[in-house]
Amino acid sequence: MFVDQVSVYVKAGDGGNGLVAYRREKYVPKGGPAGGDGGNGADIVFKVDEGLNTLMDFRYNRHFKGKRGENGMSKTQHGKNAAPLIVPVPPGTTVVDEETEEVIADLTTHGQQAVIVKGGRGGRGNTRFATPRNPAPDMAENGEPGQERNIKVELKLIADVGLVGFPSVGKSTFLSVVSAAKPKIADYHFTTLAPNLGVVDTSDQRSFVMADLPGLIEGAHAGIGLGHQFLRHVERTRVIVHVIDMASTEGRDPYDDYIKINKELTEYDMNLMRRPQIIAANKMDMPGASENLELFKTKIDSEIPVYEISALTKEGVRDILFAIADMLESIPKSAPELEENDEKVIYRYQKEDAPFQISRDDDGAYVLSGDKIEKLFKMTDFARDEAVQRFSRQLRGMGVDEALRKRGAKDGDTIRLLDYEFEFIE
Repeated sequence: MFVDQVSVYVKAGDGGNGLVAYRREKYVPKGGPAGGDGGNGADIVFKVDEGLNTLMDFRYNRHFKGKRGENGMSKTQHGKNAAPLIVPVPPGTTVVDEETEEVIADLTTHGQQAVIVKGGRGGRGNTRFATPRNPAPDMAENGEPGQERNIKVELKLIADVGLVGFPSVGKSTFLSVVSAAKPKIADYHFTTLAPNLGVVDTSDQRSFVMADLPGLIEGAHAGIGLGHQFLRHVERTRVIVHVIDMASTEGRDPYDDYIKINKELTEYDMNLMRRPQIIAANKMDMPGASENLELFKTKIDSEIPVYEISALTKEGVRDILFAIADMLESIPKSAPELEENDEKVIYRYQKEDAPFQISRDDDGAYVLSGDKIEKLFKMTDFARDEAVQRFSRQLRGMGVDEALRKRGAKDGDTIRLLDYEFEFIE
């Protein structure tokens, strides 16, 4: 089963809670606060494993949750940080935020890794809140919640050579002849439902990876046929081998096939036409193929190499493999367009969201929402009066009280924040 696109939910670990504790030792009067900080929650990290070539593991596990940090301990001991959750992915994996469509990571080389969501920091213990005015604070912070997001994980196969062409032109047969791959071969359209990868060894000890991509048809870039699901895999290839049925066994004109497939590649991504192309004139053992080839050569650019092959009889296969290996040697191992942003950090100005919003429920209650105010709320220990007073001061400093008054809040009105209710007091 080949899986190349999945939706996944990831949630990093929450930070551990800070501790309220005091130093109690013999001969140490008024020992003071001794509560330690909580540990940081686990990040979720995607790491490339070159042994994988499909996203099959994500098919059965679409939720990843990091461990929370350890709570703070007495004697000002820091809680243990949670180890990051490492998720192995195949080379060529792209991670996109489903909500914003922003590319979070593009993972191409073995061992490369990227933090997809960050764990929350540990809450501070009461030691951190000691001041000359309040030398023994009776409050600590809860851990910060870890980031969470829904992501789309896409795989773009990393192969040196991509075989493109209409259905039933002989791509799978060609791959089965030149490599140990065993794709399904039958005389009907779309026999190949998923890309097949094979390692090709030439007789002069050179090797490369070849991908047989499912047949493209007219309109593939717009979602017609199967091709649109797999056009993304052509992006990573360094050489495109265009397999053409030169015997017109299905009644199509070879030159028309060539033009239509190139049009689909151009419509999908203009850069694909900059990749070097080799034409494999297949089925040359069939009647009429030689005449069609002569006519075909008069219509195309003379600089594009054309190799006569018969995948069935293996005639001409050795020559085309040598030509592909020679061409790969003249091309940089990593196509420059794939690396434009690999090592470059792009800083974008992001407008900061308002710290809170106020809305009304049907029963007249005022509802507070917003990432900043919700995070403050979750990090407050409401079992301790000092922490509640601090939270109240933070809200006042953010302008929540004033904003509620402007919206018409009066003494005794209900204020909701997440699943909790408060009373507005003037």
